[in-house]
Amino acid sequence: MDHSGHGTTMDLPPFTLGRGLQWSPDGFFLVACLLGIALYLWGVVRLRRRGDAWSPGRTAAFLCGVLTIGLVMCTGLNDYGMVMFSVHMVQHMVISMLSPILILLGAPVTLALRALPVAGRGRKGPRELLLALLHSRYMRVITHPAFTIPMFIASLYALYFSPLFDTLMRTGGGHTAMMIHFFAVGVIFFWPIMGVDPGPHRPGYLMRMLELFAGMPFHAFFGIALMMGSTPMVETYANPPASLGIDALSDQNAAGGIAWAFSEIPSVLVLIALLFQWYGSDQRQARRQDRAADRDGDKELEAYNAYLASLNANSR
Repeated sequence: MDHSGHGTTMDLPPFTLGRGLQWSPDGFFLVACLLGIALYLWGVVRLRRRGDAWSPGRTAAFLCGVLTIGLVMCTGLNDYGMVMFSVHMVQHMVISMLSPILILLGAPVTLALRALPVAGRGRKGPRELLLALLHSRYMRVITHPAFTIPMFIASLYALYFSPLFDTLMRTGGGHTAMMIHFFAVGVIFFWPIMGVDPGPHRPGYLMRMLELFAGMPFHAFFGIALMMGSTPMVETYANPPASLGIDALSDQNAAGGIAWAFSEIPSVLVLIALLFQWYGSDQRQARRQDRAADRDGDKELEAYNAYLASLNANSR
């Protein structure tokens, strides 16, 4: 089995963390990660040069998100993931649930809208095309929970428990396409929930939490199904190379445990982010009300007090 030009994966030695973290770049993801970092930093530098501020925390979150993709796709983890279900599941969980959250916390769309120049009158540049995409019917559909939640679930059950997974894993291109799909599904699922970047679907904070918890249990159920399996459930990993010294069923149980345990990590991260956003929104609303009260002499409070006084007078 060939993997993206890395050579054969049939004679890999037993897995260790050191071997898994050795440099073994996948060409597509290496270029994509470097390009993503370069474009983001270009936007930050452009804002700074014109005197606009950009949160260092957002920059750090974005860079960490891209680095997590590089960690699972440009190291030995990508080689071992072709023959070990447990390592593949680490890749899947990171690239579909951790990387998208960190990248979205970096607010790349907001940065692009602020950094890209405005095209001249009657012309459409990158900024105008991005705005058109954000307001398109296509974007409204793919970010709606009626689409994102079923897609999030189908990426587990419909993929792993059908011949499609084995078909994709036969070639490096198929494997790369599958990982791109995992990342894209993670982005469209968490984007409306995170609420950092502008988008067509913007529910309230309680609804965002409901959307989050509507999808997460299915990851746990998927992990439990793998752990309870009495036979290998995915053909690709049914006969691991003898050089690895592993049992297919034990490796599948480990993969299930990883899927089950990992479902808690994004829930906690997103919940913390939502609580901070909710608190910040309340604080901004309170400041707006204070400024309004300063401008109009707190007429709303005076009207309410007058209303209470009238009630008291009528009761006598």
